[in-house]
Amino acid sequence: MLSKKIEDALNKQIKLEAESSQVYLSMACWAETQGFEGVAQFMYAHSDEERMHMLKLVKFVNERGGHAKISELAAPPTEFGSFKDMFQELFDHEVMVSQSINDLVHITLEERDYATHNFLQWYVSEQIEEEALARNILDKINLIGDDKGGLYLFDNDVKQLVGADAGGEAPQ
Repeated sequence: MLSKKIEDALNKQIKLEAESSQVYLSMACWAETQGFEGVAQFMYAHSDEERMHMLKLVKFVNERGGHAKISELAAPPTEFGSFKDMFQELFDHEVMVSQSINDLVHITLEERDYATHNFLQWYVSEQIEEEALARNILDKINLIGDDKGGLYLFDNDVKQLVGADAGGEAPQ
């Protein structure tokens, strides 16, 4: 059985994961309108992945006797200036999500809820991967700079990440 404090914290994380899905979806739309099919595919795939992260939390809350609440979401930005700006925003967002997961883990330790603590370890590992991936992409974009040819090649390279990153999905 979940304590009220943990249930509320998990519901806050559910909202954050849903908003993350929306952020990636908005980035996909922006990239697609800029003609970057690879980046758009990458962002669409990550939008789906974030939604799966949310659903995993929803199921956990409900299975542990809590009530997962689906709430209104903050609208994501729709313009990103440049790819560098967009991927910087993505990286900053992932760092913020990691901090939220860490805060949640801390609450589970305070409340001595070791089942939830154990469940959240998957999210801790996932966030390490998410941050590393965002940092790696941002590093590549910084190397490319404003070179249009480099951005074209980068867009094609990102298509490969969509297939290669399929291992990051939430386990059942």
